[in-house]
Amino acid sequence: MNRNFILAALLALTASCSQKVNAPDYTKMSDEERLKAAIEIAQSTIMVDGHVDLPYRMKVGGFTLQREILDVSVRTPDGNFDYPRSKEGGLDAPFMSIYIPAGNQAIPGASKALADSLILMTERLASTFPDKFAMAYSPADIEANFAKGLISLPMGMENGAGIEDDLSNVEYFYKRGIRYITLTHGKDNLIGDASYDTTGTHGGLSDFGEKVVAEMNRVGIMVDLSHVSDNTFRDALAITKVPVIASHSSVRKFTPGFERNMSDELIQAMAKNGGVMMINFGGSFIDSAYAAGSAKVREHIVNWLAENNLSRSDSAAQAYIQDYSEKNNPFPTVQRVADHFDHVVNLVGIDYVGLGSDFDGVGDSLPTGLKDVSMFPNLIAELLKRGYSREDIEKICYKNVFRVWKAVEDYAASQK
Repeated sequence: MNRNFILAALLALTASCSQKVNAPDYTKMSDEERLKAAIEIAQSTIMVDGHVDLPYRMKVGGFTLQREILDVSVRTPDGNFDYPRSKEGGLDAPFMSIYIPAGNQAIPGASKALADSLILMTERLASTFPDKFAMAYSPADIEANFAKGLISLPMGMENGAGIEDDLSNVEYFYKRGIRYITLTHGKDNLIGDASYDTTGTHGGLSDFGEKVVAEMNRVGIMVDLSHVSDNTFRDALAITKVPVIASHSSVRKFTPGFERNMSDELIQAMAKNGGVMMINFGGSFIDSAYAAGSAKVREHIVNWLAENNLSRSDSAAQAYIQDYSEKNNPFPTVQRVADHFDHVVNLVGIDYVGLGSDFDGVGDSLPTGLKDVSMFPNLIAELLKRGYSREDIEKICYKNVFRVWKAVEDYAASQK
């Protein structure tokens, strides 16, 4: 064996051991020290969030290039995402959700048209503020944007209804920049059955849905299994030739009976596939007690508003709603979100979990300490406290999803 090769190997091993010996023990730090370390990690590590509903928020808020209504290049008084808060929290690549409401499915052409408009809106955000945002169509794009200090805007289409009934639209949306497609949303569609629907139209993936998954593999779009029924989930795993993602799902163990979250069986199946599960932060996703309490609070508030002849927009109503909600259904905590990460890691390992906040998509249900994108370090600090290493955090932040994304890219390239 070559003497220089042996020497190089020994040096590499020594360096690796030295790094491990010198690695800080985050569990022994004070909370203040640990949060400082978490902020440093967040700022120096690429962070990908699998699902941020900013485009639809901009549509509802009346996005304009003249900054008259909603300008997320500056700090905004509401919502969960804007440029300053994203930089504070270390979020570098929020997947922009090109969200297609299930109601659009009933109108031929409406889903594709809405998808096109939201894609255009996202592109205009990047072109209007090129010193802050940039489009991203690959992990390499994100790495290049990160080096420039820009926030990347990769895109995923939430609800495959945008494909309509035309398989060629899969490639069309790839060319428009879509890099994952969530197969369904709130209702069954032409592709398959949804977790929120009880109709069971196809019993899982439809025949058309099987072709869609195969075509997504061919062109290089990640298959997203958030929102799908358990049968659709299993069918998609049986069809796909590459790893899949769940862009914004949490653990069903903590929300029994909530099919929108993933069971242990599905988590294990996804890990076997090599995929990644990106944890949703929404209160109803992470804590069944909060979900049950929310229903009771909503019922009370509806009745109270009617009795007092008020609307939710009235300042008196807003104050009452906030006070009543806080007293009768306290928000979940960052610790509860970390429990979901722990569960996945203990079940299948650190290589199969990521961030999928659903910011701007779950209303005011977000946990205390995770109310917007500036607060990611709070979650990182909690994970460090539980014994996660810096390397573990890097996998959660971007390495796991990059691995899947690159596998999808490589397979698509091999099909050309």
